Amino acid sequence: MEESNNYGHQHPLLLIVNQDQLIHNQSDVTDCSRCGEKVSAPCFCCAENCGFYLHKVCAEAPLELNHPFHPHHPLLLMQNAPYSDGVYACNFCDKKDDKFVYHCSCCELDLHIKCALFTFNVAENNLKELEHVALQHPLISTENGDEKLKDAAKCFGCWEPLAKYTHFSPDCGSNLHEKCAKLPFKLNHGCHRNHPLVLQFSIQQFSCKICEEPDENITGFVYGCSPCKFAVHIECVSASLDLGVEDKNHEHHFTLFPRGSSFICDACGEEGSYASYICCTCNTMVHKKCTSVPRIIKSKWHDHRLFHKYFLRIEDFRVLNCIMCNDEVSTDHGNYYCSKCDVIFHVKCALKDKDSYEIVENEDEESADVSSITKVLGWNDAGEATVLEHIMHIHHLTLSDRVSEYVNKCCDGCLLPISNSFYYCTQCDFFLHKVCVELPKVKHVWYHHCQSQLVLTSNEVFWCEACGFLSNAFSYKCEDCKVRICLPCIIALTPGSRKYRGHKHSIFFYHKNKGGCVACGRDFNGLWCCKECNFSLDHKCYSLPITSHHKSDEHLLSLTYHDDNSYSESHFCDICEERRDPNFWFYHCAICDTSAHVNCVLGKYRYLKLGSIIEEPKGMHEHPLTVVKKIYYYPNCSNCGKPCLDLALECTGCNFIVHVRCPP
Repeated sequence: MEESNNYGHQHPLLLIVNQDQLIHNQSDVTDCSRCGEKVSAPCFCCAENCGFYLHKVCAEAPLELNHPFHPHHPLLLMQNAPYSDGVYACNFCDKKDDKFVYHCSCCELDLHIKCALFTFNVAENNLKELEHVALQHPLISTENGDEKLKDAAKCFGCWEPLAKYTHFSPDCGSNLHEKCAKLPFKLNHGCHRNHPLVLQFSIQQFSCKICEEPDENITGFVYGCSPCKFAVHIECVSASLDLGVEDKNHEHHFTLFPRGSSFICDACGEEGSYASYICCTCNTMVHKKCTSVPRIIKSKWHDHRLFHKYFLRIEDFRVLNCIMCNDEVSTDHGNYYCSKCDVIFHVKCALKDKDSYEIVENEDEESADVSSITKVLGWNDAGEATVLEHIMHIHHLTLSDRVSEYVNKCCDGCLLPISNSFYYCTQCDFFLHKVCVELPKVKHVWYHHCQSQLVLTSNEVFWCEACGFLSNAFSYKCEDCKVRICLPCIIALTPGSRKYRGHKHSIFFYHKNKGGCVACGRDFNGLWCCKECNFSLDHKCYSLPITSHHKSDEHLLSLTYHDDNSYSESHFCDICEERRDPNFWFYHCAICDTSAHVNCVLGKYRYLKLGSIIEEPKGMHEHPLTVVKKIYYYPNCSNCGKPCLDLALECTGCNFIVHVRCPP
């Protein structure tokens, strides 16, 4: 051991050059005061034995570093990062720290001491200076659970798994492929002829100009040109870039065309530049990533399979808006479309979320029959089924348009009043809208987190996951997580272009839009919006019935969008007698001149049909149960023992009754 200067410490420091001396000198496991990692020889320790240690390389780090990978500004060594909490994330290894940092205030670049010095030596090709780094064979096992080895399993330059010979050092966590350690500092490339490309840090998010893939959370090395704001992955400029690509979804080979010119990709319709793949036979030009676009996918956003096409005839489509983003899709370039209906998707939208679709490998395999109509027994001249069998009812259903004869009836599928054409049962009190009859028995929905499909169910009382209302209407149920979504929400949250009553323009569902609903005034995430004017609806208000009954009025109440009455004394609800806001929707009877809040008319059980029978109340009772409300003698709940003052399920064959809210 020999004495040295103290590097800012109040006591003299001793240089320890041997690991055995360090172990003998240490009383406990100690971290370096500058880099925060476990100390190892050679290092400095306090002569007064106060627990102060410094790696020799950390102690001798220059106060100002002109780093080749960051040529425009010097990096200054600072004790604390200039942020409010002093915490920074290293732009090389991406690990957070609050110890000494090399910092560039102009670019907000932050590097650990060891990361800065390691990459400096790599840039200068001073690999012999990395005395603590061994050149060793590849296969690094992480089976023993060592966190350092898990981090070491990927190269810090390209973030690919370590393979072949590797510069490997678990002590400092700086591990590079041999090929990444010897990358040329500058190179000329055909995709960018204006200036040489320089090896540098990936400081911020970027999209590689060659493969078009974004780097969102990955740090490491890139080749870039700062004047042109051009950046590419190191593997994309390597000689291994495929000169020819065979795409199983395309009948011909694609050939690399490495010229720095902009183009519109014929597979996805997005702009590309610098490197493209061309098919001279079909006269198409695509991104590298688009040479493997799936031919057929099954998406959560649509009930049918979607096919990828390079070009489509515009006359095949009534609406050319992408069903996900609602922007127009160009049929001159690639897109996904449904062969059974006029639905179209941008390629980038359909493939954006990997959890929202699955690739159909067997093109010839037909989709399973998912119709909830099990058999059609009669047809009319217009091709409509007049008599049919349905999986949700034991009797035949008959088509009718005689709404006036069943003015007080509601659809058993969605529990909204029947309107236009509907199906009814001639043997019992059962009705279904035509649209509810035609719903598939299984669905994938974009807003459900499980990968499993949802199955059409009925005859259950449940809380809807989407709207929060209690319901015994039809629902779609996830067999994995048991979540149920009511039919009105399934219909209202199905994207596309719609005409809405009372509004002159088409409206579209924007699942990411945030804002206020014109019907109720509340803010929501996900709205039906109009492109032409300031009109937006949340999915609950989208499902409101246009007419409704209430015991306070003998006539049908109509949903009203504007209150033309300018007298403030008229702006009261005739049911609760509280003030109502004339700017929001309400129900109105023109004959009696009565008006009421939407919630006062529909109530909190708007999707429950009183008197309906639950044939198989699983886990609750051995007999069928009837949905009842406010039984006059208020019997005690068979589950919790408290009186049933509100909604309950009652067995007519015995004295069993339970609150709807009581768990089975």
